[in-house]
Amino acid sequence: MIDVLTGFGAVVNTAHVRPGSSVAVFGCGGVGLSIVQGAVICGATRIIGVDVTDEKLAYARRFGLTDAVNATREDPVAAVKGLTGGIGVDYAFEAVGIGTTVEQAFASLDKGGSAVIAGIPSHRESVRPTLPMMGFFGDRAVTASYYGGANLWRDIPYLVTLYQQGRLDLDGLLARRY
Repeated sequence: MIDVLTGFGAVVNTAHVRPGSSVAVFGCGGVGLSIVQGAVICGATRIIGVDVTDEKLAYARRFGLTDAVNATREDPVAAVKGLTGGIGVDYAFEAVGIGTTVEQAFASLDKGGSAVIAGIPSHRESVRPTLPMMGFFGDRAVTASYYGGANLWRDIPYLVTLYQQGRLDLDGLLARRY
C-alpha cells in the first residue's frame, strides 16, 4: 500500500496533475505504476513511461501508459521530447531514487513544468542530481514527495472508493500472494 500512497499521492497531492496534461514516469515499478494510475485518474492524456526493461514497460500499459521508452536503447530525454513534438512534458515523476533519473526527469520538462521526486534511494545511495541553472529560467520546478503527501484519513477512503469503482487496479500491483 505504501507504493500506492507514494505514487498516487505524488500525482494527486504533490503535483496536482491537471486534465489534458502530459506526464513522464521514470521507473515503472510499484511506485511508477501507481503514478501512471494517478495520472489516468487525473485525466492526463499522454503518459510516457521510461524504464530499463521491456517487461515493466509492457506491463505498465495495462495501467494506462500511452508510450514506452527503454532507457537502455535510447536517450530518455530525447525520446520524451520527441514524443511531445520537442517541447517536453508538463509533469515528470522520478520513481527510482537515482540522481541520473532525477536529472532526466527535469530535462524532459516543458516550460512551466514540474518534476516530482517520489523515488527513495537505497541506504547506500544519496541522490545528488546536477540540475542546470538555465533549466529553471523556463519556470520549471522540482519538488520531492514524501509518501505522496499522504493524509491517511483522507487518502485511504478515497483509494478504497476508486478500487471499488474499478478505477484503481490494486490487484495488478501484487507480485505474489502468500
